Order: sequence, then structure tokens, then C-alpha cells
Amino acid sequence: MNATSTMQATEAELRRDLTAAYRLVALFGWDDLVATHISVRLPEPNAFLINPFGMLFDEIRPADLVKVDLDGQVLSPTPWKVNHAGFVIHSAIHAARDDAHCAVHLHTLDGVAVSTLEEGLLPLNQTAMLVASDLAFHEYEGVASNLEERARLVADLGDRNAMFLRNHGTLTVGRTIGEAFTTMYYLETACSIQVRALAMGRPLHPVAPEVIAGVAQFRPMGGLEAVARDLVWPALLRKLDRIDPGWRGEE
Repeated sequence: MNATSTMQATEAELRRDLTAAYRLVALFGWDDLVATHISVRLPEPNAFLINPFGMLFDEIRPADLVKVDLDGQVLSPTPWKVNHAGFVIHSAIHAARDDAHCAVHLHTLDGVAVSTLEEGLLPLNQTAMLVASDLAFHEYEGVASNLEERARLVADLGDRNAMFLRNHGTLTVGRTIGEAFTTMYYLETACSIQVRALAMGRPLHPVAPEVIAGVAQFRPMGGLEAVARDLVWPALLRKLDRIDPGWRGEE
């Protein structure tokens, strides 16, 4: 297989996995009409895939995904436009972080709710403790239409893999689509648990600081990338095949 064929095969696989991520976001109830976005870097220089602006996440197919470069030029024929705010956020991450092959940005009810709290995510449960040490914060600057915000966003993200966009939503990155999605699952789950715990209006049981620190340093064998690649992501693809068999766009 020559270099061109290899790149085409890689792109086809990435289109499949990115489509799966969009369908799973819809399945988990994390979508926001046609807003929010997930992207993945392609093997060709300075190019990434993102959703066509105007399609619901549960109708996206691999061929629908839009290929765009870091300057915002659409690189493949499509009748669809790209959400400019999505381009601003995702182009910033892909340009600055070589390891951030995938970026997920959501506006879920619980994620946005926790992003509005001054203290952010509290170490109330194991899931939150696992995520909190890898969590960054970016102040809200309005709708992400200003290209100058990109430098501030990536500076705030640093080398972390999860971030609250204050008063706006959640963002995660990963070396693979599966890793970024799995990190988002943990972050969104922690937010939902926190919203429910605080809503009960009862005294919260604290965890000892040394225990919180120990959980924060825990890493599954092989790291999250390996867990996502070998366990979580294949299981999620099997789930989609069972309940949403048209997602691969092969019919």
C-alpha cells in the first residue's frame, strides 16, 4: 500500500470513529440541536474533520464530515458549512497540541451548570477525583468568533486533557477519539453526580484530602488511552452496531 492509499485508509477509519462519537453523543443525550462539535486531526498536514453545521448528530454519516484546514478552508466537496465557533475552538487545539488528535466540546445541562460554579468540580465522588487533577478552566469571552481567543484558550488548556469553558460547557481532548470520548464521559458523569448531590440539600460527606490526592494520581494499567482503545471504544462500537446499524453509512 502506497502513502496515498495509507492516508485514505486512515481517513476512512477516522471518519468512521468520528461518526460513532457524534452518534454516541446523541445517544447519551449530550447533543444541543445542531450546536457543539467534535473534531479529529487527519494524517495530511494541517487538516481535520468536523461536523457539517446544520446536521443533527444522530444523522451524521462518515461521508458527511467536513474536511477543513487550520485556516478555515474547506478541503473536500460538501454542501454544508462549518460552525465558525467550532472552527475557532478546534483549530486552536489542533494547531497547538500535537497529542490532541481529537477534541470534544459539549453544552450539556449538567456540564454547563457546573461550569457556572465558582468552585467548579468538587471532589465529591471517585469519578470527580479521577478527572479533577487533569482539569483546566477558560474564562467566557462570548460566542467563540474571535480568532484571537485561540491563543488564550490553548494557554489555559496547557497540557491538561479536560477543561471547563466557564459559563459555557465542557471540553476534552485525547490522542484518539476513544480517549477523548471516554474522558468526556467521566467529566460529564462527575458533573451530573455533583448536580444531583447538591440538589438534595443535605450535608455532604467529605473525603480525606490524602485520599483525594491518591485517587487523583491513580492511572489504570496502560493509561486511559489503552483502556479506551482496548475496552471502552470497541464496546461502544458494538453498542452502536446493535441499536443504530446505519451509523456506518454502508447501507
